[in-house]
Amino acid sequence: MPITTYVFDAYGTLFDVNAAARLAAEEPGRGDLVAVWPKLAADWRAKQLEYTWLRAVAEAHCDFWQVTQDGLDWAMEVCGLHDPELRERLLALYWELAAFEEVPAMLAALKARDARTAILSNGSPEMLNAAVSSAGLMEFLDATLSVEAVGVFKPHHRVYDLVEVHFGCARDEVLFVSSNGWDAGSAAAYGFRTAWVNRGGAPMDRLHSTPQHVVTDLTSIPEIM
Repeated sequence: MPITTYVFDAYGTLFDVNAAARLAAEEPGRGDLVAVWPKLAADWRAKQLEYTWLRAVAEAHCDFWQVTQDGLDWAMEVCGLHDPELRERLLALYWELAAFEEVPAMLAALKARDARTAILSNGSPEMLNAAVSSAGLMEFLDATLSVEAVGVFKPHHRVYDLVEVHFGCARDEVLFVSSNGWDAGSAAAYGFRTAWVNRGGAPMDRLHSTPQHVVTDLTSIPEIM
């Protein structure tokens, strides 16, 4: 069956999660951040994801904004950054994350082929709407689907169910694209066709299923038909 629907994870896939720390480090007076921002960004992202998994297993759901703040607080403490103003600045920048350079043209190419496009993300609706609007992607997306509709984070199957519910499509009509190997693998086990965006050349996760496609960026996604 041909692919009719292209569904993207948001953070790390369409939007550069390192951008907040990088941009803050470029601002005047951020000497303490300059040397540690790559570690801060990496730890922030790692803890943000870890907290989603732990909350899902514990059935202690909160929205993604809460785990984003919790992850940042942990990362800042590890880096020895005790600056409330910097914390607020980093969080503000997270609402305006830049899309990766190839994203607008890639989405435009999909829409030119009459494909349906969507985001499926752990992000709260408010966070996702802000990011999509800030990056100018609204015109290229048919839907923005958030885990808040089901009250549990990925990779719970109820999250992936949201695509079928919204579009009424078969699972094998969907290409699900994520920069997280565990997300792409879990979506493949669910029945989606999947592509893992492996920008950093990481090894494949050892999971119960693996993505069918591995790409280094999003440029070639419209060619996966």
